Amino acid sequence: MKVVNITFKFQDGQPEQTHVAAQGESVLDVALNNDIQLQHNCGGVCGCSTCHVYVLRGESDLPEISDKEEDFIDRAVNPRINSRLGCQCVVQGSSEDLVILIPTQEFLGH
Repeated sequence: MKVVNITFKFQDGQPEQTHVAAQGESVLDVALNNDIQLQHNCGGVCGCSTCHVYVLRGESDLPEISDKEEDFIDRAVNPRINSRLGCQCVVQGSSEDLVILIPTQEFLGH
């Protein structure tokens, strides 16, 4: 199984973290498995925009953005051209590592 590194950077100033991701894992999965708080109010099924992240590097290792994901990104706070939903950023397993910026989050609910 192919693996890549995901470096998480944080807009709120937390120190960056790098973790290994296996092919088929999402950015959301890797974050949660490593105690990185990333909201996911819909449970990670592309039903909201709370796991919004910015892909700073490695977008070629991710699947193309779907129309559904694009619709939810339009609802996110401060969407940019490199915005994605963490639940939809599934590692394809190329050799390119990912760098993800997690924007400052306002925690909603549990």
